[in-house]
Amino acid sequence: MAHFIQLHILNSYPASNLNRDDTGRPKTLKYGGAERLRISSQSLKRAFRESDIFADNLPQALGKRSIVFMKSLVEGLKAAGLDEAEAQERAESVITAAKLGKPKKEDKSKTEQLVHLGPDELALLDELVEKLSAVEKPDLKGLTILKHKPRAADIAMFGRMLADNPGYDVEAAVQVAHAFTTHRIAVEDDFYTAVDDLKNEDDLAVNGAGFLGVQQYGAGTFYLYICVNADLLLNNLDGDKALAKSTLKALIEAAAKVSPRGKQNSYASHSRAHFILEEIGTEAPRSLAQAFQCPVGRLDNDDDDYMVASIKRLKKLQENYTQAYDERIESVEMNVGNSESLPFAALVEQAQNIIDRI
Repeated sequence: MAHFIQLHILNSYPASNLNRDDTGRPKTLKYGGAERLRISSQSLKRAFRESDIFADNLPQALGKRSIVFMKSLVEGLKAAGLDEAEAQERAESVITAAKLGKPKKEDKSKTEQLVHLGPDELALLDELVEKLSAVEKPDLKGLTILKHKPRAADIAMFGRMLADNPGYDVEAAVQVAHAFTTHRIAVEDDFYTAVDDLKNEDDLAVNGAGFLGVQQYGAGTFYLYICVNADLLLNNLDGDKALAKSTLKALIEAAAKVSPRGKQNSYASHSRAHFILEEIGTEAPRSLAQAFQCPVGRLDNDDDDYMVASIKRLKKLQENYTQAYDERIESVEMNVGNSESLPFAALVEQAQNIIDRI
């Protein structure tokens, strides 16, 4: 049976616009008949992947996702002495033969699909430059740079899909839900001005500010759910237990400490997890989002402390599930508001220990 690591995280953000839609409005969600702020899973995973935490913990095990691998091949071949046309032709033949996507008709320096490559696959792509430039007519029969299990922690966690080469797809071992506020919210408008430093007082009196604008924001206590299939993670990393443990450490630390970049210069809305409930076991995974279907509010009788009320709701639903389904799950928690709770490092160690059991 698969071993699952489930993280239930509560975090509070003041005025912020961490993840916005195409109009600039913070993303929202209707749940339990109430509007909530939302941070998409795509935004969260991007923030994790691009964080210093991932870079520090997984320095040699992060891939690159791009549509411009063709361009880098062309530039490498040109640097090796080939002219523009020949370099482009050979690069196209390589990308096509390796099934990394088809060149865009309007811009052949790019492919039609995003391709996520691991460090070992990127190294093979770099080696091809030397081989392609050394022979007059390179033999590309059977060419592949793709690996079924690339040494890339981000691919192992979040998976990859290659529409033109599905045999090298990787199933994601980590599922990240959209974070949402445990209570109802109202998106607010912030009217702002930018004053022109070079205008004199008479100009300002007549013409006002140099620029006027409105941006929207919200605030709230967010619930985030993350589920890790530890067996699949280890399998995706080809049985490398040391790398699997480093991957779990990076993921849990990033989930607790990293905020999306949206509008950070305007709001400085950096925050850390206030409460983390970590569950480990072979039971079928389940979110605890239902604890907040009825929005947290005054009826919780916690002097309007939404964090305290949210923690109580979360733990109560966990207890109810455990009793109703006779769940056998190990659980530990970190609570910044409780000086006697476990330190964050203990949660990481507990999660890493599961790798040794597999």
